[in-house]
Amino acid sequence: MPEYAGHLMEKIETGKMLHRAFSVFLFNSKYELLLQQRSGTKVTFPLVWTNTCCSHPLYRESELISEDVLGVRNAAQRKLLDELGIPAEDVPVDQFTPVSRMLYKAPSDGKWGEHELDYLLFIVRDVAVNPNPDEVAAIKFVNQEELKELLRKADAGEEGLKLSPWFRLVVDNFLYKWWDHVQKGSLSEAIDMKTIHKLL
Repeated sequence: MPEYAGHLMEKIETGKMLHRAFSVFLFNSKYELLLQQRSGTKVTFPLVWTNTCCSHPLYRESELISEDVLGVRNAAQRKLLDELGIPAEDVPVDQFTPVSRMLYKAPSDGKWGEHELDYLLFIVRDVAVNPNPDEVAAIKFVNQEELKELLRKADAGEEGLKLSPWFRLVVDNFLYKWWDHVQKGSLSEAIDMKTIHKLL
């Protein structure tokens, strides 16, 4: 179906609309996480801050490959170029680590929302970033303490700062533990692709 149709809350609330998604968490060699602020023209969650890149696998052969989550990894590589101008050679598909999956639902406004099975992908690469202004309003790299300060401001309503609901779910439930594994080179210990974390 068209992407917009899958984001209509009236269809989501019928319980019959669920789609696949992915969320990329890209760290540089200093283990800082690349965040983006979504463009103001986005239909869902405009101008919120979120993880590096979020989107959906398309209904095409290369993005439907279930083995080793290859279809989702191909989709992530495509979307990092579309949104952030990161060349494919900077983010080889074999460098993405699928860590886990979560199921969540979140309204954006009265009309639009999300109901997704979200694949969580980690990658550590130094990349050239050239954001597409139609997709991304701003970017920043943060360390763990800077992210905690960002969360504090969002919780306090400071600077009009808002975070995407899926990013907040990952932060509150998994991110710091997984981030520590990234820094220690032990991310493989955190991988669990069998469990679907139901965070509804």
